[in-house]
Amino acid sequence: MVDAFKSGSDVLFILLGAIMVLAMHAGFAFLELGTVRKKNQVNALVKILTDFSVSTIAYFFIGYGIAYGVDFMSGADYLVQKNGYDLVKFFFLLTFAAAIPAIVSGGIAERARFNPQLGATFLLVGFVYPFFEGMAWNNNFGFQDWINASFGAKFHDFAGSVVVHAVGGWIALPAVLLLGARRGRYHHDGMVAAHPPSSIPFLALGAWILTVGWFGFNVMSAQTVEAVSGLVAVNSLMAMVGGTLAALFVGKNDPGFIHNGPLAGLVAVCAGSDLMHPVGALATGVIAGTLFVIMFTITQNKWKIDDVLGVWPLHGLCGAWGGIAAGIFGLRAFGGVGGVSFGAQLVGTLAGIGIALAGGAIVYGAMKLAVGIRLDAEEEFNGADLSIHKISATAERETSW
Repeated sequence: MVDAFKSGSDVLFILLGAIMVLAMHAGFAFLELGTVRKKNQVNALVKILTDFSVSTIAYFFIGYGIAYGVDFMSGADYLVQKNGYDLVKFFFLLTFAAAIPAIVSGGIAERARFNPQLGATFLLVGFVYPFFEGMAWNNNFGFQDWINASFGAKFHDFAGSVVVHAVGGWIALPAVLLLGARRGRYHHDGMVAAHPPSSIPFLALGAWILTVGWFGFNVMSAQTVEAVSGLVAVNSLMAMVGGTLAALFVGKNDPGFIHNGPLAGLVAVCAGSDLMHPVGALATGVIAGTLFVIMFTITQNKWKIDDVLGVWPLHGLCGAWGGIAAGIFGLRAFGGVGGVSFGAQLVGTLAGIGIALAGGAIVYGAMKLAVGIRLDAEEEFNGADLSIHKISATAERETSW
């Protein structure tokens, strides 16, 4: 009776977490919808939903097995054991895996072809993401044993600063570079054409949905009721507000920066949210919010990398910072719980970055050579909505007659 109650409670706990992170994908959709121009809003919504669906197939049949050595090709009578806990654990971890194409989507918005992106999603979630996920969270290839022997502690990533966010952001970087900038974004004379967000309210809605869902992303990463920690919740809160206020100050009241600030803080605190003191989490968020604003501006204006939503600075750089921050603010000397090593965090983070860069370059490089990944000039001018989906988000012209 007690065991049944415990397994049932754990199923409900992790199911609620899965639902909260599933809801975050609506946040990804509206953040992108609000940032891109109106002629690409429908495409933003369609991409996130279909990418999630393709991710589910890839992760269920391939990716989850690569990461954890588990498959679900048994009878339902076997799968229902422990109240079906193994199934809802898969559901929870799937919502993390599906964040990879959702992150990439924001970087390649407004000029990427639709079907090749679905193919890339299948390859990334089926093979690239679970390769590092299994190393970090399941000790595949003895990775954690090697880190522990070399640095005196395992690589610690409680909720995926590196495994999910840094990997997603660093996969997106070669995709953005291989696609090239949107036509008309950068001029030969060095001028930059501003493409302001089409809807600050929708952008803000997306940021709020992501922020609220993130407390399921982080807190429910405990995966059982008995392991849940209020420290994770408050550290997430402190990093969120730290990122927001830093982006407000450094971004000079820009609403785009302000609404990405909490996301930067939350990306960075994932790894060490179960270890840090709340003041350490606040500092982690402040640094992340500052890092995002500065690096977004540099990549767009100085380096002329047309990463539409700034997913490389937001997820790639802030995620990497989060992995390293766990090895600083997680230490007892900084008020943390301890049991971490700066060297382990640095090497583990670099390993994730290396695998993501290589995986993103291989997948998108192969796609570009095989089928092409970019809309042609006329399709891009007309917008992805009309070119791909044959309808616009604001159909007054088509319906007013």
